[in-house]
Amino acid sequence: MTDKTDARLILLSPDDNCLIAAARLDAGTQIDIEGERVTLAKTIELGHKLARRQLHADEKVLRYGAAIGHVTVDVARGEHLHTHNLESDYLPTYTHDAGHAFVHH
Repeated sequence: MTDKTDARLILLSPDDNCLIAAARLDAGTQIDIEGERVTLAKTIELGHKLARRQLHADEKVLRYGAAIGHVTVDVARGEHLHTHNLESDYLPTYTHDAGHAFVHH
């Protein structure tokens, strides 16, 4: 077994448990992640995240070595990480009330 990972996947930090798609990867595409062949169940768009390894519900997702949120369900290696299974842990630093417009005269 080799640690080969598909060249279309970017690891931003060695501590990360997600990879970034450097190209659009269509559903059904086979990719290697650290020596394991994975067939993508869904299309992953350019710049989107996928799991570097299996993640368990409530596990933190690390990008650039920092926690960006947590998965809400178990996620398989190679699975798309997005709003359907990833919840942000960021707290808003401001609020925006779209109902009020400010007009300068």
